[in-house]
Amino acid sequence: MTHSAEPEVPLAAVVLAGGQGRRMGGQDKGLIELAGRPLIEHVLEALREQTGEILISANRNLERYRRYGVPVVGDVIDGYCGPLAGMLSALGAIRGELLLTAPCDSPLLAPDYARRMRAALLEADAEVAVARDAERWQPVFVLLRAGLRPSLAAYLESGERKIDRWFTRHRLVEVAFEDRREMFLNLNRPEDRAELEALAR
Repeated sequence: MTHSAEPEVPLAAVVLAGGQGRRMGGQDKGLIELAGRPLIEHVLEALREQTGEILISANRNLERYRRYGVPVVGDVIDGYCGPLAGMLSALGAIRGELLLTAPCDSPLLAPDYARRMRAALLEADAEVAVARDAERWQPVFVLLRAGLRPSLAAYLESGERKIDRWFTRHRLVEVAFEDRREMFLNLNRPEDRAELEALAR
């Protein structure tokens, strides 16, 4: 949602669902059910309240993801190269000037996530805004300027994969979300499900 005090800068969002889910036995994590619905539905619902343009980055089960009525983009670089590959594909597909990312296995997105990230990026005249909790960056919760696509493509083509190393090549601002710690809880292991189920309900 755009607030009148903020500049009108078009913002798109991508749900990152292109991983291999190794710690979940190879399952496609976006389609794992939580509180009676696939994880991807929780994330899409939260993002629809915050932006008009949404994509899904996925490398499997593409037809199932397309049922949600948003564009689905696969990695343009082969070999499951991590979240940066999903960001690269999304940067090439959006109409907006900014790309907000959210992982498919973190269903408790803050309702003010997009607003706070955009405000911080614009105020700092940064190229990358990265969310952080009280201790560290959360590098799959970022806001990127669309013009970074050539830089990211070159970085991945050089064989690099470290997400934070690429961030630090650009004007970067950290965005504190200590008050929204639940946003960063994710379904990484089967034992994470109980806590997330309770909070999601």
